[in-house]
Amino acid sequence: MTDVIIWHNPRCSKSRAALKLLEERGIAPVIRLYLADPPNGAEIRAACDALGRPAVEMMRTKQAAFREAGLSPDMDDERLIAAMAAQPVLIERPIVFANARAALGRPPDAVLGIL
Repeated sequence: MTDVIIWHNPRCSKSRAALKLLEERGIAPVIRLYLADPPNGAEIRAACDALGRPAVEMMRTKQAAFREAGLSPDMDDERLIAAMAAQPVLIERPIVFANARAALGRPPDAVLGIL
């Protein structure tokens, strides 16, 4: 198996649960604290592609920052990706990457499908 990477927020219960699931299976993922080490636009685009989802589906659309930035769910991917790069708090978490695929850990056990 290739490296497993998790975009992680330790303050998020879903993110902690997904990390625990990985560790219980003997997987020591590379942990990227994405709020402190934000992904750039190209990395976010690659995440969308690996997830097989439009950008809006990997965003926290109910976050106040989403509304405050003047964003709406019907905006094009490039604008939403730029917003996530500028404000990583908008990125839904956790996202786990493995085997050239990605999974959004909502629910946390969804990440097991890419291992």
